[in-house]
Amino acid sequence: MDDRTALTAFAGLSQETRLQIVRLLVRAGPEGLPAGEIGAAIGASSSRLSFHLAHLEQARLVTSRREGRFVIYAAAYPVLSDLVAFLMRDCCDGRPEICAPSPQAETRHG
Repeated sequence: MDDRTALTAFAGLSQETRLQIVRLLVRAGPEGLPAGEIGAAIGASSSRLSFHLAHLEQARLVTSRREGRFVIYAAAYPVLSDLVAFLMRDCCDGRPEICAPSPQAETRHG
């Protein structure tokens, strides 16, 4: 991942509703969720939700597919993984213990 792509992804995540959507979709797994369920889960109107989902798709953080009359959104796991790798790429300077997840981070939810 290059700097420009990372900046686009970070911009996509830099708003509370969009961050909530991505976290919800990460928890939902690769099957994703219909737009209506996403809106209900985060308390967003359909127009507000549509705006944020479009922004996340443009940032390549989520994907969508049509199943019948529903649009299903899913986290773009490869892009999210690349973003984490981008952040950690220059980490540690040969000291991997610095980059290891803390026990609190592993058990923290929310």
